[in-house]
Amino acid sequence: MQVDTKQKLSSTSVWLHWIIAIMIIGLLIVGVYMEENEVYRLYPIHKSLGVIVFGFVILRVIWRIKNGWPQTIGQQAQLLQLVSKIVHYVLIIGTVLMPISGMLMSGMGGHGINVFGLELLATNPDPLDPNKVLPLNEELAKAGHRMHGVVGNIMFAAIALHIAGALKHHFIDKDGILKRMLGKQVDDK
Repeated sequence: MQVDTKQKLSSTSVWLHWIIAIMIIGLLIVGVYMEENEVYRLYPIHKSLGVIVFGFVILRVIWRIKNGWPQTIGQQAQLLQLVSKIVHYVLIIGTVLMPISGMLMSGMGGHGINVFGLELLATNPDPLDPNKVLPLNEELAKAGHRMHGVVGNIMFAAIALHIAGALKHHFIDKDGILKRMLGKQVDDK
């Protein structure tokens, strides 16, 4: 299996980065839309994709542990290197916490966990009113809800910084980091 080098990232790194990036950004946007507009019909799709992205996130974390972080290209000020490292850690931790907090909120809230109809955790219907559910653990469900909101806001900021950094590298530094994230070989400067 190919590993990351300073000049070229493995296809595993590239694919996991883009699959997770697109899914997380999409889920964040849809999550805000659903909550602000009370669009309940999108929740099953949102939750299913959240569980699926969690599988990719676990693979990415394992890959990062095994393969390490990609080496930097070119020279950056120490402050920018520190900001970059913090943003990368926030992003990887956030991609773990978002699905976990969502599953905690849904599962412990009694709504169950389903992936496009495949039941992973059954709903807990209220015997007195089958249209309602009873929480399995209301405090954990509330904690999951709070975490989902806080981490979501942090993720929006971290993603904005990450994109700004990538654009800086591409248009100002012209160091090839964005090209490398697209799977291309770059020269080490």
